[in-house]
Amino acid sequence: MEVPNHRPADERPSECAVAFKEWAAVCLALGAGEQLLILRKGGIHEGRAGFQVAHRWFWLYPTRFHESPGQLTPTASQWLAPARDLAPPSGRTWLRHLAEVTDVYALPTLTGLARLEGWHGWSTETVQSRFAYRQPGLFALVVRIYQRDEPWDLAETAAMAGCRSWVELDGPLTTAGAKPVLADPIFLSRRQALCAVLREACGL
Repeated sequence: MEVPNHRPADERPSECAVAFKEWAAVCLALGAGEQLLILRKGGIHEGRAGFQVAHRWFWLYPTRFHESPGQLTPTASQWLAPARDLAPPSGRTWLRHLAEVTDVYALPTLTGLARLEGWHGWSTETVQSRFAYRQPGLFALVVRIYQRDEPWDLAETAAMAGCRSWVELDGPLTTAGAKPVLADPIFLSRRQALCAVLREACGL
């Protein structure tokens, strides 16, 4: 599947005004370079069309909604305590990680999803329940993560609330200073390996 808003891989926007909600533990795993893959079905506010990969670049927006050890693999669950320790004060959100979507795949079968064990942080039960929700299937987003030394500290507004994937921020935030968490050779090698598994999972 073609990635939207395509730019050359080495060109990133100077500013970004959109964020993507993801469990806080998964955000830390992505930010540590342990994970390159985001699985997504979409929240109840996504509308009839369901989840859409509407942006190539976005800030990771850590959330704890529905997050629990049973929803995650044992490896990913190890990030729950650090995520709690790094949680901002109530009513605030901290955006530290910038993500670039490099590849998008639509996964039509649970058999294919089973091939992805070890590449993402969802438990088997979470994968199965999300896959079956509404219409069977899941999206897989391969992402490269960049990290700021200091997070953006934002007030959470009513417009940010709810079970949704995409959050439009009040204004753009500069991406200057955000550095890749994985060096080019490591990321490219792991991306190539992951995409090979994803193509098999999709029957391509």
